[in-house]
Amino acid sequence: MANILHIDTSPRGERSISRALCYEFITSWKDSHSGVTVTYRDLGRNPVPHVDESWIAAAFTPPEARTPELNEAIKLSDDLVDEFLAADMYVFGVPMYNLSIPSTFKAYIDQIVRAGRTFAISEKGYEGLVDSSKKVLIITSRGGTFPPGTPYEAYDQQVPYLRAILGFMGLTDVTFIHADSLNLGDEPRQKSIAAAKDAIAQVVTSW
Repeated sequence: MANILHIDTSPRGERSISRALCYEFITSWKDSHSGVTVTYRDLGRNPVPHVDESWIAAAFTPPEARTPELNEAIKLSDDLVDEFLAADMYVFGVPMYNLSIPSTFKAYIDQIVRAGRTFAISEKGYEGLVDSSKKVLIITSRGGTFPPGTPYEAYDQQVPYLRAILGFMGLTDVTFIHADSLNLGDEPRQKSIAAAKDAIAQVVTSW
């Protein structure tokens, strides 16, 4: 039985392109594959807290030495990491905000990137602890477009960061589908959404 961790990060509802496209993928995947369970987290509407001083103290204190207060400070993070590690596949809907990711998603990432849980440090350097065979699908929505090989590519801080931080935890099989050009007029918008839907259909049949 495959367990998909599906995370939406847009605060929008029916107007959200990333939500709609993620829903299309999840629906198509469940129709095409048996024994699928989906764990859903809506960070756009139910954000997790940012890391604070108590969290840091707890994260860098051995579990057996933590006080009840430190255990409470790190409990949500522990739960989120357990949930993350239990998934067999990941589907993230991520709108681009100011060339990067929403702060709600960054807060979530800060909660799950944990020494000894999702990465380790040894004499060899950093080592991701998440199973590298797990696949990640990231569906983005973008007002503009940032084609590789153009001067605009440097503005894209979304893809490089997500590839780096997921790879840091061990996840290197990452696929991006972009619904871009959304603010560049109706024709480019509709063309991009249609292309994203075609890419979703291809992923459903090829994975």
